[in-house]
Amino acid sequence: MAPPILKLDDIFLSFGGAPLLAGAALQVEPGDKICLVGRNGSGKSTLLKIAAGMVEAQSGEVFRHPSSTVRYLEQAPDFAGYSTVQAYAEAGLGPGDDPYRVTYLLSHLGLTGEEDPKNLSGGEARRAALARVLAPEPDILLLDEPTNHLDLPTIEWLEGELQKTRSALVLISHDRRFLEKVSTATVWLDRGTSRRLDRGFAHFEAWRDQVLEAEEMEQHKLGKAIEREEHWLRYGVTARRKRNMRRLGELQTMRASYRGHKGPQGTVQATVSDAQESGKLVIEADKITKTYGERPIVTPFSIRVHRGDCIGLVGPNGAGKTTLLKMLTGQLPPDTGIIKLGTNLEIATLDQKREDLNPEDTLAHYLTDGRGENLLVNGEQRHVTGYMKEFLFQPEQARTPIKNLSGGERARLMLARMLARPSNLLILDEPTNDLDIETLDLLQEVVAGFPGTVILVSHDRDFLDRTVTSTIAPAVPDAPDGRWIEYAGGYSDMLAQRKGAADERKKAEKAEKAKTQEATPAAEAPKGKGKLSFKQKFALENLPKEMAKAEAEIAKREEKMADPNLFSKDPTTFSRLAAEMEKFRDSLVKMEEEWLELEMLREELEG
Repeated sequence: MAPPILKLDDIFLSFGGAPLLAGAALQVEPGDKICLVGRNGSGKSTLLKIAAGMVEAQSGEVFRHPSSTVRYLEQAPDFAGYSTVQAYAEAGLGPGDDPYRVTYLLSHLGLTGEEDPKNLSGGEARRAALARVLAPEPDILLLDEPTNHLDLPTIEWLEGELQKTRSALVLISHDRRFLEKVSTATVWLDRGTSRRLDRGFAHFEAWRDQVLEAEEMEQHKLGKAIEREEHWLRYGVTARRKRNMRRLGELQTMRASYRGHKGPQGTVQATVSDAQESGKLVIEADKITKTYGERPIVTPFSIRVHRGDCIGLVGPNGAGKTTLLKMLTGQLPPDTGIIKLGTNLEIATLDQKREDLNPEDTLAHYLTDGRGENLLVNGEQRHVTGYMKEFLFQPEQARTPIKNLSGGERARLMLARMLARPSNLLILDEPTNDLDIETLDLLQEVVAGFPGTVILVSHDRDFLDRTVTSTIAPAVPDAPDGRWIEYAGGYSDMLAQRKGAADERKKAEKAEKAKTQEATPAAEAPKGKGKLSFKQKFALENLPKEMAKAEAEIAKREEKMADPNLFSKDPTTFSRLAAEMEKFRDSLVKMEEEWLELEMLREELEG
């Protein structure tokens, strides 16, 4: 086992109340790809900042290898002193680092580098910060929610970058699919302490449930042991003659342990407040269009949305998802075409920009709209502190200003308010941002079991697969041109249907090409001859041998490239093998086509 390049041990940190971290640990070795998971407010970001040296623990050991470089992804990057994004990103490079990496990363993150940092949106600032930390390829990368504000193509590109990077990773993310693809180890931060699983996130939830089940069993055993000892104290023969002080002391220790045990944080409990049932047809769009300047955002698009549908909108940033969503819900009129909304619609919206939040509002004021201490949930009067508990807020937080909440807590607060309002049409714009895994589970259950209609925009592939009944996506994913297509099922279903359609097109094109090529040799064949020329016959006999050789060469290179460590150990060899394999594959395709043409010609001449 390689020595650690970063080690946090027995970390303690408190901000005055219950300790946030109490004995937490984190160990990073070269090549590790660790995901750090836990509930909102469990201290994940704080532990990452301690690892980066940005926050000092009150006690515990912090070790960073002196020769190791560490880069931390800032949530709010400081652009002071930089005239362009390129200059900001290049400032993260060290001596000997390749400046071209910055240009490469910015282009894949949708930035030119010439942008003025003062004019960046929150998402663009996050992308610039990503380029800055990735460019130097440090020994340790600390990434806090790297996928926030990224679209699906960029998330998938980032997955590939992180899978092949030689940097050790510690990352926090709400995106299950992203964690499953990138991580090889999991650290679970729970009630101030940490546990490590040397397997990726795909195995985490089953392991977590086993740990909590074993913990519950231990508490049950401890409770039974206390009952036995108390019985002995009251009725034991020895106890009547003379108290066994040692045994009494052990009982007191057991009682203290039992009373002091703090179970896992509860789960969010909530349902959507029912509204009057909407009409069967919720939205009908007939050949709607939208253009900004000369750029088409939506070309003629038609859809009928029925009660009970759950529709997902996906696509790269700037494709027009929010514009299409606003058109479908009547917030934005189309340039041409007709939008008809159904009857009895009660709409509840969750906005990705959190613009509905006033930072100076208290939690209670926000949930009740300033109407006292109660709110109406499903026709029943509820006290605001009782309702807050269902979303894991403490009663003392009722007077806390919203500006003091974490990003995850703000998302949970908006979810609480949305679910309290009667609705039969939910509009969710990036609802998964900043939510922890458990709250995401709740949201999935709410959406999946909602009796009304849901339209959502999301870049979370797992969330889409678990909830939506159909997916609307650009017809051309890499270069949206205003054309949108509705696919049945979730994100994975959409990919499968696109692949099937592409395969069918290729098959049809190949058949058409073969048909054309079949006619050409036949026309050029020497008239009056019923056999192939010597050259054609020689090629027909020898092409199978050449194809077999090409297949063997491809297999050799595939075997070498199957080594998972080859890219990190020798990227030059990896690239050379990939180029050679591609060359042999191209050659094999050409030989197969030539052999097919000759075989068809032979059959025609002899038939």
